[in-house]
Amino acid sequence: MNYIVSASTDRGIVKNTNQDSLNVKVVSCGNQKIVFAILCDGMGGLEKGEVASANVVHAFHRWITESLPTLCATGITDADIRREWTDIITSYNEKLKVYGKRCAVNLGTTVAAILLTDERYYIVNVGDSRVYEIQQYAHPLTKDQTVVAMEVEQGMITEEEAKVDSRRSVLLQCVGASDVVYPDFFFGQTKQDAVYMLCSDGFRHEISPEEIFGYLQPARMVSAESMKENELALIELNKQRQERDNISVITIRTF
Repeated sequence: MNYIVSASTDRGIVKNTNQDSLNVKVVSCGNQKIVFAILCDGMGGLEKGEVASANVVHAFHRWITESLPTLCATGITDADIRREWTDIITSYNEKLKVYGKRCAVNLGTTVAAILLTDERYYIVNVGDSRVYEIQQYAHPLTKDQTVVAMEVEQGMITEEEAKVDSRRSVLLQCVGASDVVYPDFFFGQTKQDAVYMLCSDGFRHEISPEEIFGYLQPARMVSAESMKENELALIELNKQRQERDNISVITIRTF
């Protein structure tokens, strides 16, 4: 499997700072190339959301350099990923809570991360940043950990009602502001000639899944330049529609 990667982020039209943090990297793993990508949407008073998101991204970056080579040598398993990523998230939930108390501020971050190998994808999610697989359409691989998503699942409100609900960004948990964090994991087969996309909620509120597919479908994502162009076009579309949040996206094209 080969990969092209791209990433874009924008402060948006309202906020003074960009509290999103992201990273995407292609690395060697034995005789194959693999991709790791992470996107964290920080939140917190005194503009500390970027501290929360950046710390978690840096922690996973250290995992790439310190732990991933061992897994590449022994063989990556679902259980390894679940254990090691849960340890990172649990540890930083505690570290950020301690930091928040010391600074007298509440802070936290979502986490959406993916590891793509030739055979399999491994995804972790906390909060409402998302991972999509885009091939014939834009298909979310993660489930939002929000109040409205829970109510949709329970049949209390419809998906259309959830899209305009004032509580649509109210999280059930996030790293740094929850007593205990329970990350969701998703595993599946990596598709060839597909696009894997990670985004903050600010990237998707004002655009439709059809528009995401229209711009980010594999046929239009054939080079790093075209990927970047399409990402920025959707960011601008969000801003034109008055999206108030930071806007971030990562795309990975497989071929």
